[in-house]
Amino acid sequence: MFTGIVEETGKIVEFREGEGSWRLKLEAGMVLDDLKDGDSLAVNGCCLTVCRIEGQVVGFDLLGETVRLTSISGYEAGMEVNLERSLTPSTRMGGHFVTGHIDGMGEILVFEKRGMDTYLEIRPPEGFMDYLIYKGSIAVDGISLTVAEVGTDRFSIWLIPHTLEVTNLLARKVGDRVNLEFDMLAKYVKELLEKQMRPNYKMPDIDLP
Repeated sequence: MFTGIVEETGKIVEFREGEGSWRLKLEAGMVLDDLKDGDSLAVNGCCLTVCRIEGQVVGFDLLGETVRLTSISGYEAGMEVNLERSLTPSTRMGGHFVTGHIDGMGEILVFEKRGMDTYLEIRPPEGFMDYLIYKGSIAVDGISLTVAEVGTDRFSIWLIPHTLEVTNLLARKVGDRVNLEFDMLAKYVKELLEKQMRPNYKMPDIDLP
């Protein structure tokens, strides 16, 4: 579990198809302080398991499904990625609950400076607009952000300078694809409501003490 508050950006060292799995290596800094094999690390919002650490380089083995469903498929050496270690009992909860399980990729439609702030507009995959509400939360490439506007097939976000300084968003441009994870609470509520609307739905019996 993560918060969506990016700790630093790392740099892709290698991404290739190996024997039995895809292999990803990246160079990191502060997140290495207490990182060890088997730990979870969010890379552009994707929860990945650390397989090996060699100096400043962290290695991962990836499922084919992970590569297919996320922007990892377009990784190249030298690219910057957002990094966040998983939550601990003493972690400050500055963003929202992020699982690191990507729902799909969105396309950047508008990315421009407007006054002191920056405006970002994204079109999500078809079928996901129901999870978005005004002032709701969404993780974009692992960054916890607040939804500013919701349209029929797109949503927008206002970015403060600090977000651009500590993440890889400055390297993004119109047409780029970004990893999206929608709010976990919204997904549960939608699923529950859809179940209740199905024919012959019966609420489960609950024995109270």
